[in-house]
Amino acid sequence: MLNKQKVLFVCRGNSCRSQIAEGLLRNMADDHFDVFSCGTDPSRVHPNAIVVMDEWGIDISNQTSDDLNNYLDENIDIVILVSDHANKLCPNFPGDVQRLHWSVDDPFRDWNQNESQLDNFRKTRQDLKIRIQKFLDDIRSS
Repeated sequence: MLNKQKVLFVCRGNSCRSQIAEGLLRNMADDHFDVFSCGTDPSRVHPNAIVVMDEWGIDISNQTSDDLNNYLDENIDIVILVSDHANKLCPNFPGDVQRLHWSVDDPFRDWNQNESQLDNFRKTRQDLKIRIQKFLDDIRSS
């Protein structure tokens, strides 16, 4: 049996974009990858990210906000940087690591959980879904 590739999503706070991407890839890839997320300056999972993922039946409430340094020696195969900030700060991982940069708008405005901010998170979720679907299509066709 082949080892599953390890995919790591990186953003600044590991509260919104990378958390949503982690949940989406896990859901869309049918357990073909080991999926993780982290931040250059981790904080906590944003409640609005949990809400908008739950709208699609994807539970990310048990995901944690992790530090990038925890993953440098974890034999990651693919690093996907979902923010410009992370792209600038993320060091090169050891080994033959595929590095992708997706410039995704940050839905974070503040820590308040309210309806008026959910549209920002829904737009980010949709953007990431499209990018992840293309990523999966590219892998399947190669």
